[in-house]
Order: sequence, then C-alpha cells, then structure tokens
Amino acid sequence: MTLVLLATSIRWSALPALLLTSLAIMGSPGPATISLTATGVAFGVRRSARYLVGVITGTIVVLVMVAAGLTGALLALPAVRPAFIVIAAAYILYLAYHIATAPPLAAADRDAPAPSLAGGLLLGVANPKAWVAIAAVFVSARVAAHTVVDAGVKVAALALMVVAINAGWLVAAAWVAPALRDPVRSRRANVGLAAALVVSTAAAVSH
Repeated sequence: MTLVLLATSIRWSALPALLLTSLAIMGSPGPATISLTATGVAFGVRRSARYLVGVITGTIVVLVMVAAGLTGALLALPAVRPAFIVIAAAYILYLAYHIATAPPLAAADRDAPAPSLAGGLLLGVANPKAWVAIAAVFVSARVAAHTVVDAGVKVAALALMVVAINAGWLVAAAWVAPALRDPVRSRRANVGLAAALVVSTAAAVSH
C-alpha cells in the first residue's frame, strides 16, 4: 500500500521537461562528450567501448552523489575541488596528446592502447562540467511530492540519459570516421578534436 501511495505521488507530466533539460544541458559539448567523439574517431568505436563504459559509470557516480546531497558538501571542502580539477586536467591533457598523435584508422596499430575503462571512470567522476550540469538538471523540476521518490525517479531517468547521451556522442564518431581514412584529413581531425577537448575543459573549469 505504501509503495502504491508513493507511486501516485509521481508527477509523470514533469518528466518530459526534465529529460529535455538534461538533453540540452548534459548533452552539450564538454570534456566527456568531446573526448568520446575524439576517441571514437582516433581509435574506432569498438575499441572505445570500454572507455564509454567508464565515462558512463563515473558520470552516474556523480549523479548519485548529487541525489544524495554529497556533491555540495564535498566541493565545499577547500582541497577537494582543486584536486578534482588538477586530476581531470592532467588526464585530459594526456588523452588529448594520444588523440592528436593517433594514426589514421586505416593504418592504426591494433596493439596501440586505446583509452581504458579506468580512464573513462576517472574523467566521468572528475569532469567539472558533470558536477554543474547534473546539479542544475536535478533541481530544475520536481517530479514527486515525496523527497526520496523524487530523487529516485530523477536518478533512474537521468541515468538513462547519461547512457543515451554519451553513447550517442561515441556513435557520432562512427558517422565521420569513414571520411577520415585519408591520413591528412585524419591527422587534422585528430588534432582539431584534441584541441576542442582542451578548450572545452578550460571552459568548464573556468565556470
């Protein structure tokens, strides 16, 4: 009976607005989404799958922390935010270098290491944009009268959006990769995407 009462407190009509907001804010270009596209172009979608799983897992960790009210408390600690930023920036610079110097897909050395699951997890958790974007979406609408139900529904809905958004950016790489078999075009694309990754990270950190 209690479960039925809690379920009836959900405002299903508020979900579409929440999902559209998440698509606009969480789906916009940022360190994680650009890195997924760049990784897919440089290493291929299949070899980037583990990195995708890591990014999704790390981002969902941030989502759960936001829902539990832990993000604000953690970031209020003097050393935590700078540490996150330094870790994220260091990994992104490392990733950008490997993307920029990756060979064309047609000539790629299949033994060359693609970004790992652990690297994706690190970026997902330490991504500055994720903290701000998820928190903004989470408080943008109320979908249930009961606080716990409201948080649970949002976590479930936004976790699905995290999967769809990040997978979508990686799949986008599959559309452009065939046009980048030419070594010159491939090199330009890799360098351009690596630069975009660094710029998007700098923009996220500065906010």
